[in-house]
Amino acid sequence: MLALNRSPGRGLLIPPFSITIAKRRFQIFTRILCLTLVCWATRAQAQGFDATDLRKPAELAAGWLVHAGDEPAYARPDFDDSHWAPFNAQTDNLHNLFPNSRPEVVWYRLHVKVDPRDASLSLDESNLASAFEIYSSGVKVIQVGSVTPFVPATYSAHILRRIPVVTGSVVLALRVHISAGEWTEISPGLISSHLLLGDEGVLREHIWFTIAAWQELSWFNIVAFFGLFVGALLLYSAQRKQKEYLWLSLWAFCLFILIGSSIFLNDYHSISLYWTAYYSVCALVFWFISVHMYCAFVQRPVGWRLNLYLVLTGALWAVGATKDWLGSDSLIYGRIVIGNIAILTVIVLPAILISRLRRGNRDAGILLLPHLLFGANLVIQFVADLMSLVPALRPHAAALGRSTRWHAGPFVIDLFPLCWLLSAFAFALIILLRSNRVSRERGLLDAEVASAREVQQVILPEAIQSIPGFRIESVYEPAREVGGDFFQILPAADSGLLLVVGDVAGKGLPAAMLVSLLVGTIRTAAEDTDAPDKLLSKMNERLIGRTRGGFSTALVAHITASGSVTIANAGHLSPYLDGKEVELPGALPLGIASGMRYESSRIRMEPSGRLTFYSDGVIEAQDKSGQLFGFDRARGLSMQPAATIVEAAKAFGQKDDITVITVERVAVEVRPTVEQTTPIFIPAQ
Repeated sequence: MLALNRSPGRGLLIPPFSITIAKRRFQIFTRILCLTLVCWATRAQAQGFDATDLRKPAELAAGWLVHAGDEPAYARPDFDDSHWAPFNAQTDNLHNLFPNSRPEVVWYRLHVKVDPRDASLSLDESNLASAFEIYSSGVKVIQVGSVTPFVPATYSAHILRRIPVVTGSVVLALRVHISAGEWTEISPGLISSHLLLGDEGVLREHIWFTIAAWQELSWFNIVAFFGLFVGALLLYSAQRKQKEYLWLSLWAFCLFILIGSSIFLNDYHSISLYWTAYYSVCALVFWFISVHMYCAFVQRPVGWRLNLYLVLTGALWAVGATKDWLGSDSLIYGRIVIGNIAILTVIVLPAILISRLRRGNRDAGILLLPHLLFGANLVIQFVADLMSLVPALRPHAAALGRSTRWHAGPFVIDLFPLCWLLSAFAFALIILLRSNRVSRERGLLDAEVASAREVQQVILPEAIQSIPGFRIESVYEPAREVGGDFFQILPAADSGLLLVVGDVAGKGLPAAMLVSLLVGTIRTAAEDTDAPDKLLSKMNERLIGRTRGGFSTALVAHITASGSVTIANAGHLSPYLDGKEVELPGALPLGIASGMRYESSRIRMEPSGRLTFYSDGVIEAQDKSGQLFGFDRARGLSMQPAATIVEAAKAFGQKDDITVITVERVAVEVRPTVEQTTPIFIPAQ
């Protein structure tokens, strides 16, 4: 019989190695138990979300299960997803779950415990992906784009849908297409802020408040740029030589379309990306217009090199947009485009503005500040985008991208729309300062015009000197404050009269100055001669070299007391004698060629005869339909008083200065002597 090994004074002896084995088994058992508890806790967390007592909208972050691949059965509420990987939409990242692959379709499932009496439980989705489907217990409730075949869509809009609740639990299943371009983002696929669960009414209020908080500056921009578009267009219609106003109106209209479309697509509706081609076209045209507008405002011509650079950048933009629509990785093109725009915004345009500012261009200084802010924002976003390419730098890239946004209470101030708003204010300030300057210049010009009008009133007779044997009427109606018509009626040495009537080409102050020159020439020359042809020759020589390419028409008539009329014409309208047009030889107007000789014609003016002289403002009066007053109407009215003729032309539609002079031969009154008691009239011969 085998005796047990006993020791004196002790019990049964246990070998030391047996104790070691027991300890190891206990440790293994403890670890297995702990691991089992952890897995059970994780599975329990991954298997559900309790929505039975939601007091406010909640982000669906924890409790998701994720699986790559595509199978319609994944949407069924009874599908066994126990082997799927747990996923927290707030802390986990698909890059970590799929480090070596980029599956096109990823499914998410979440078991939600709900109150079956809650009929208003709803889901708010935004920014999930360019193509996805959301199922509630196998029923499709939301779809954006098409997963298979892949048709991308805009996906920033908030979509609110009610979840059908039948029992005490709901299974949410997300079928998400993640394109190659989306895989290059920091967090592709689902993140916690993409889905909110809550009461429908509360979620609706939350959506509108969120849109208002994020887009308040954009709405201000829409109003500002529409007003700037209308104002610049009106300025250009009034000042066609100011091409910068045309560029500004086009620039403001593009921004109005781009910002309005952005709000429409980002916050209210999701539409196929194929229908957003116009958005890329507008953005492409916008940068081309921007460069031309800035250069026009600072009076710097745009060369062919800069235009070629803009065209190439636009071509890259179009390629990148097309690849984005097709779901390809277009970020390489996008980064090239953004890099070129950054160079243009940060280097080229500021250099142009600074160089013009140093030359004293005030508009360049006003435009520089908002432009530099915009360029700085673009550089920050570009650097953040490059940092996101390195996995270790992605959290820092996200923080850098958010650094251009500030919170003012519930509102979010983004630097991009703020820069646009500052740009609108800058252009409005430029227009205001220009208007102020134009008002001052207009005040000075009005003072000069008033002085010219006073001079013209002095040199153009308001009261005709009485000349025995003639009844003279004259009416002068300028189209502006000062005009280009002129006339002089002077007594001649043989008891007759000398009449000069003419029209300087043009209107306003330059024409008034030439009128002053011609009237001075007439008065000086009339002291030496009454011959109409010699008077015209002296007037012509005085105008040579002083008209700046213009000219003046003129007609001179010397009427004697006996009724003999000598007329010389330099391109002016022929007068009417007793209702019939006087035929005169043609001649060049004054101021065109030196050394001109003018031919004189003689006619006879009978007693009670009437000569009527017009300026072309009578003939060229025009009604609303474009019909001219014409020669027939002028001839028909030639026997009427001068005031009647002028009123008829004005009522028809005055377009130019109007001058009408009538001369009628009358009997000469002989003053009686002391013995005579009644006046004696000697009839005209």
